[in-house]
Amino acid sequence: MNSIADILARARSRDAALPYAGAVTPAEAHALLGADSAVKLIDVRTNAERDWVGRVAIPESQHGAVQWSTYPGGVPNPHFLEQLGAVAKKDDVLLFLCRSGVRSRHAAKLATEHGYTQCYDILEGFEGDKDAEGHRKQAGGWCKAGLPWLGA
Repeated sequence: MNSIADILARARSRDAALPYAGAVTPAEAHALLGADSAVKLIDVRTNAERDWVGRVAIPESQHGAVQWSTYPGGVPNPHFLEQLGAVAKKDDVLLFLCRSGVRSRHAAKLATEHGYTQCYDILEGFEGDKDAEGHRKQAGGWCKAGLPWLGA
């Protein structure tokens, strides 16, 4: 089994040019969450996505829901940093998750720019990219990896 240090070292080495600490696979994120109760998952999807699509099945104490943009309309959340500060400390290991891995990268970057020192993007997100038929949860992501989640 990989230790927390091993997983984080691999995450940091994936791309030295990332403007945040690193990137983890969904399986690595799950291992980190299971190994250390201080690791936090920051789900930056909209409340509607979490309610209608599903959410990661982890203890509530490790889950922070902070919308990157709001629904409806996709307007950037002007309170993102304030809300992040309510669920995380600047030195916490934070794993950012969105639908497919785009918003989470932006969130990890912004958090890092504001003093959060251990921000990691979860590659592929919760649902992953669309497959050839336009469906999600088939071509990557937390769900496709068979990790625990609660359906809507």
